[in-house]
Amino acid sequence: MGIDIDKTSFGATDHQAFSARLEENLDALRQLLTQPGFGEGPATLGSELEMYIVDDAGNPLYANQEIEAAANDPQLTLELNRYNLEFNLSPYRLDDSAFASTEREILASLERLRVVAARHGGRIVPIGILPTLRQADFGPHCITGRKRYHALVDQLIRRRGDKFRIDINGDDPLKVELADITLEGANTSFQVHYRVTPEEFADTFNAVQMVTPLVLALGANSPALFGHRLWHETRVPLFKQSIDTRHVDRYSSREPARVNFGQGWVRRGACELFREVVRIYPPLLPVCSSVSPADDLAAGRTPSLAELRLHQGTVWLWNRPIYDDTDGGHLRIEMRALPAGPSALDMVANAALFVGLAQGLRPHINELLPGLPFSRAEYNFYRAAQHGLDAKLLWPDSNRSDYRERAVTEILAELLPVARAGLGAIGVSAAECERYLGVIEQRLERRQTGALWQHRRLAQLRGEMPLAEALHEMLENYMEYSMRNLAVAEWPL
Repeated sequence: MGIDIDKTSFGATDHQAFSARLEENLDALRQLLTQPGFGEGPATLGSELEMYIVDDAGNPLYANQEIEAAANDPQLTLELNRYNLEFNLSPYRLDDSAFASTEREILASLERLRVVAARHGGRIVPIGILPTLRQADFGPHCITGRKRYHALVDQLIRRRGDKFRIDINGDDPLKVELADITLEGANTSFQVHYRVTPEEFADTFNAVQMVTPLVLALGANSPALFGHRLWHETRVPLFKQSIDTRHVDRYSSREPARVNFGQGWVRRGACELFREVVRIYPPLLPVCSSVSPADDLAAGRTPSLAELRLHQGTVWLWNRPIYDDTDGGHLRIEMRALPAGPSALDMVANAALFVGLAQGLRPHINELLPGLPFSRAEYNFYRAAQHGLDAKLLWPDSNRSDYRERAVTEILAELLPVARAGLGAIGVSAAECERYLGVIEQRLERRQTGALWQHRRLAQLRGEMPLAEALHEMLENYMEYSMRNLAVAEWPL
């Protein structure tokens, strides 16, 4: 998804050539998915961790290119804004301690990066939204110097034709306008990649979509922006609005937002999701590879489908299909809703719950789907982001003739055995299940997420000092506990 490009302006010829190449990509993908054995192989877990760089005072430090160059780590990449970085972590087999290996790699990678960042006066923070951000931290001056990012910013601004408007409700609502999309860079996430076979893709993807609100409510870690107390997972409305090129008019038709939860349950398989992205969304970065997928197939090579992957990288579904040409070609589900932080242990526990619930429900998914229309699943997603552990969601019951709102905490407590069974079914050891689902159980029992801890700690500090000072002090406390890899349920107040 992070494919770089060599140009920043495009004409009609570029768009025509790219559209034709996208059709070739879709046809090649269809051929691949009909080949016996394509995409078969062990289930794996991979992940991407986005991070902030801050200075000694806890303010954003504009030094990602300098730190990336000094780190000389092929797994470290740049992000849109100059104070963000991302680790592309290694994939691990689910039946070979994937979660424990991921936790160890996160801790080791962060430790190495912190040493390098310190030489540039920086510190590293995995957190959904940095609480010390200021409006002055956004604008053209903060964009990372890569052609991909400048081209993307330019294309979205052209399509918008006006300022991007942020309007988020909450205890202290926020309304702000920005001339570009750099507020998108306020969001940092922990993205989980789960490899699945083409045969099981549809049912697994639907199960992932169904359980996303549950995991999001329990993993919320982005409760504020610019000192405004907003949603428990403010990333969700902020990401959507910060790059929304549409002008809302209730009486006219418009394309779906480029950041969304999806268009409906998957009916047959992955190909319909890839085709949907091509049919609905106009290309933003029409750059063609030098080799066509037809040439690759004719030569007996696994095609890269570079154009499809580049186009997909400009449509930000909260869960999306991934095609990868490595290992003979395979499919993954990328789960994008989780925030970065609070600790490595918390992030991996969230991933374990996500995969466990999806796998545990997958064999029964077609019994459950009729009881939850897709629009209600989307409703669940936004209510979970807004209210966190206080959310009430609509949840299907195969033994009832209707659906009703239930507390998300009640649903999660009921489904923890399902998550355990799901992890066990894909070869995760009992000890690994106990470690990570134990973290989830503790968070439920103590009702403390990253978002709730930030709310509570900030409320304490506001009684002692002004808001700006309290935000910086809270961040220092957050960084201390995060670096100790302490589960957020155990963070003191």
